[in-house]
Amino acid sequence: MNYLKLFFKDKKAAVGTIMLLFFAVLAIFAPYIAPYSPTYMGFTPMEGSSWRHILGTTANGQDVFSQIIWGTRISLVVGLIVGALTTVISVVIGFLAGYFPGAIDETLNLLTNVFLIIPGLPLMIVLAAYMPSRGMWTIIFVITVTGWAWGARVLRPQVMSLKSREFVNASIVVGESSFHIIFYDILPNTAGLIAANFFGSAIYGVLSEAGLEFIGLGNANAISWGTVLYWAQNDQALFFGLWGWLLVPGLLIALLGTSFALMNFAVDEITNPRLRKR
Repeated sequence: MNYLKLFFKDKKAAVGTIMLLFFAVLAIFAPYIAPYSPTYMGFTPMEGSSWRHILGTTANGQDVFSQIIWGTRISLVVGLIVGALTTVISVVIGFLAGYFPGAIDETLNLLTNVFLIIPGLPLMIVLAAYMPSRGMWTIIFVITVTGWAWGARVLRPQVMSLKSREFVNASIVVGESSFHIIFYDILPNTAGLIAANFFGSAIYGVLSEAGLEFIGLGNANAISWGTVLYWAQNDQALFFGLWGWLLVPGLLIALLGTSFALMNFAVDEITNPRLRKR
């Protein structure tokens, strides 16, 4: 609870939270904020910026600004879900490997090392290219599979260190189960690392989703910042002078990533005594 109070008092956390809430508002109230339907194709194709179309229109006559507003939903949801799933997998594998020595540790440690050695981007591209279907959940699966290993690698030695502490030994002496020790003794002491892992994974999810969509490995008919960038590049937005079609979604991706990064830095400062401000 003290960490939670310190988090909301931290300036980086406050700025990051406000930015994240801004994107959440865009995603939730997209039908009321966007002036047009993102799929409506009744406007003049490749029209420049105007009061009617702030960022112009696409080659199919769709309003770019409306598509970017609606695209917040998929980009934000993918980031949050990827952050949650990769964190859960990292915690499970990191805790099991760190707490149970022997065959379990060796097997899970080998699995983690394999995923750490394989380059993440090529693996994502290969998986996305050969998946039978393309869509948001396919992208979430691909990014999650390639993104959990680093968190598990960080948590394993921390669990091994905490396992040798006196308060854990005391629980073992009194006969507490492994379940109790892991969830009530060790887990609370790794909350900072787990939170940092979530924010880092969320950044990874947002950027990876945009990258996969941009190179055409997602569902091109879905409305996300990545697909907006894909169609902007595909329809030569820069050639027609539609700079906003490319720059605005790219800027929003950077800002969403920045919001997660600021909260990540705040958690690191709060939980790390060497970084904590006196």
